[in-house]
Amino acid sequence: MSELKPIDAVYAQVERAAAAGLVINFGLGIAKLVGGWLGNSFALISDSVNSLGDVVATLVVLVALRVARQPADAEHPYGHSRAEGVAATNVALLITLSGLWLIWESLHRFVMPQPSPSGWTMWIAAANLAVKESLFQYHRAVARRTGSSAILANAWDHRSDALCALAVLLGLAAARYGGWGTAADATASLTVALIITASGIHLFRNTASELLDLQADQEMLRQIREIALSINGVRDVETLWVRKSGLEFFADIHIEVDPFLSVREGHAIGHQVKAKLLQAFPSLRDVLVHLEPYTEESAATAAENET
Repeated sequence: MSELKPIDAVYAQVERAAAAGLVINFGLGIAKLVGGWLGNSFALISDSVNSLGDVVATLVVLVALRVARQPADAEHPYGHSRAEGVAATNVALLITLSGLWLIWESLHRFVMPQPSPSGWTMWIAAANLAVKESLFQYHRAVARRTGSSAILANAWDHRSDALCALAVLLGLAAARYGGWGTAADATASLTVALIITASGIHLFRNTASELLDLQADQEMLRQIREIALSINGVRDVETLWVRKSGLEFFADIHIEVDPFLSVREGHAIGHQVKAKLLQAFPSLRDVLVHLEPYTEESAATAAENET
């Protein structure tokens, strides 16, 4: 078996995390749907809709990851990596819409008489809480390693699900032992719906910003600048833009070199910078290097910008 390229290994991690979440969410969704239906808990049913919606969202993400891995072509010279970001925004929209629907249904439960939830439904809610928090920790760790916005969106979706599970558990306990009756279950389902909606809006804002060529974080910019300056012949870095596109990055860097170098010498330095950066950052899809003449005026300007 041939060894995976670094960026392919990153995609493989993300796909494994998404697939694991899909299987677990499907199992939880069915368990909560059946438990809520038989146990007379609309809060559990609401939470099951959330989990089954996550299954659909994860399928969208997995398809998008396959598209994102396709090589560049004549119509898409920068590749297809933005497909991952587009999928993340669709996940966020799906979460938001499902939350709004559940808010509407939960409000109706306050005025519609319902039988009290069964006590055993609390065990389903407690198990759901433990599983969802574990999924959050796992997906967040994968997102940090890979930089995947879709997996990070899924991670925070799991955290919101854990909060929903906690609300359901408290609501069921209040309905069963606190004397609140069905009002507690309706309150829990409304809490779940509000959390889902707020989470979806937050995720949409974050993922949509990436589609607007969001600059990479300051730590990555610092590392790229340091590596470029370590190349013999690079006197300074004038401009550095690094935009995120799905799991990958594209860098535009303007390096300053001795103005009296030949075109061949300057070209060689530029190639060294590009090769070094691509080697240091597996997630860098491409680096565009532009040469600028180094002068005393440019050095003074750079020093002023750093202070």
